[in-house]
Amino acid sequence: MTAKAFEVAYWEFMEKVKSKAFIVSLILMPVIIVAMALLPALLVGKEDEEQLAIGVVDETGIVVDPLSKKVETQYLLSNGQANYLIRNLRTTGSSELDRATANAMVASGELEGYFYIPRSAVDSGLVEYRAKNVGNFKIQERFTRTIQNVLQESRYAAAGVDANLIRKLRTNIDVRTIKVSERGEEQESGFGETFVSVYIGLLMIIFMVLTSGQLLVRSVLEEKSNRVIEVLLSSCSSQDLMAGKILGLSGLGILQMTVYGLIGFAFALKTNTNVFVPEYLILTLVYAMLGYLFYAAIFVAAGSPVTTEQEAQQITAYISMFLVAPFALMMLVLQNPNSTIVKVLSFIPFLTPTVMVMRIPIQMPSMWEILATIVTLALSTVVMMWVAGKIFRIAILSYGKRPSLQELWMWVRRT
Repeated sequence: MTAKAFEVAYWEFMEKVKSKAFIVSLILMPVIIVAMALLPALLVGKEDEEQLAIGVVDETGIVVDPLSKKVETQYLLSNGQANYLIRNLRTTGSSELDRATANAMVASGELEGYFYIPRSAVDSGLVEYRAKNVGNFKIQERFTRTIQNVLQESRYAAAGVDANLIRKLRTNIDVRTIKVSERGEEQESGFGETFVSVYIGLLMIIFMVLTSGQLLVRSVLEEKSNRVIEVLLSSCSSQDLMAGKILGLSGLGILQMTVYGLIGFAFALKTNTNVFVPEYLILTLVYAMLGYLFYAAIFVAAGSPVTTEQEAQQITAYISMFLVAPFALMMLVLQNPNSTIVKVLSFIPFLTPTVMVMRIPIQMPSMWEILATIVTLALSTVVMMWVAGKIFRIAILSYGKRPSLQELWMWVRRT
């Protein structure tokens, strides 16, 4: 690492940090993340603004009346009216005719939907909900729970059991989760806090690598396109240029993550959420930095031979797949972070940063695993940097046809 490399790094950092695109993304990204995290929950939890008509075809004859009383008094709109207006559609004595009438009312929009309760529901508990929109799980969840209570009370009465006594005897269980550390210390921690810790760690690595990695590829492509790269190489070596670009854009990524981290820390303090555990944060930063350098070398090696914008987009998309892959493994890691397959995946350099960042907040891996994965990732980064340097030195001045894998291998072997 020479003074030239630091000069390149400073130039890259200052050029990008002053750009309007970076400033806008720095402000806009937290807004997008918060919106993606909070808006779905707010919209799903939003109460209805108008009364909905729900039909009931009750062959048992014992559900519709108590169901109507419970629903119309339990679920209310902001103006005090009942959220649901129950309509008894059991009118003709023929189940098929009643259902045909109900289907026509749903099709015309007169009903939001209707529940069909066959005679066998008393024993089997099988009830049907029919509507244009069967994705409204709020209606289904509310009515399913209420119908279940009505049927249970009916069974209790048929068996001569006091339903009120049963309700008194049944006690709801509230389970608190207490995390026990390796030192035997107790700390109250729920699934939500653990999931948020994992999610934040993953997002930090992914945003840092993707943002800086794409800038790295596009920076090289832009300089190759307008032949500025030839001027740069006349004043510094290819190794200094590559190192300077990686360092400069690393600083850009670190600045982004620092801003986002401060915002997250302020939010955690405001909401009294225990997400930022010091030992977790330190290890996460170690894996994040090593992972970034590893992927930066891959971006350099894969991006320096490209000559068009389309090729650059394809390269970044392929590399991004390795970063997004751990999201498919999240539930596996959450449920069993010390399984054999998770341990094996932890030692694959492409997955090491993300898998270990997921494992640490859930259940701290053993010390030998942490040290071994850090050493493996560090050695892989050194090797990848060496390979990237070999390819970058030749590919940076190559134009026209994209080199084949065989040609790339020859460049790596060349002294």
